[in-house]
Amino acid sequence: MRLSNLADYAIVIMAATARKCGGGRVSSADLAQETGIPVPTAQKIVSKLSAAGLLRSTRGAGGGLQLARPAAAISMADIVEAIEGPIALVSCIDTGDCAVEHECSVKPHWPVVNAAVRGALADVSLATIANKAPTAGKTRAQKEVA
Repeated sequence: MRLSNLADYAIVIMAATARKCGGGRVSSADLAQETGIPVPTAQKIVSKLSAAGLLRSTRGAGGGLQLARPAAAISMADIVEAIEGPIALVSCIDTGDCAVEHECSVKPHWPVVNAAVRGALADVSLATIANKAPTAGKTRAQKEVA
């Protein structure tokens, strides 16, 4: 199970925006340069994030992008869903299209699994992602150096 490149890049762009903004604005070209994501891809992602209400765009002199709400109020789930749509590990839950539905005893359990995955992503805020690297799994000496 993997996120798409666009969802991954969206998280990278949102983290860069959170670090840069501090109340100011940043351009998609600046974000592309900082993250190494190609400008057209960054623009496509920024458009989706803006449409989802995660970024606010202002045109004109002094314009640019900024977070639509505080980084602590934006989760990884919000970002992934802005790019991918609702979190669903199997397509039969969204579309109802399943060749073995009449014999499937697993389908009733997928909503629970989907909710658990979404909950795990919802528990990680953009503020956490935008800050220092996590310390989990590091030795005490590594934590002290960081």
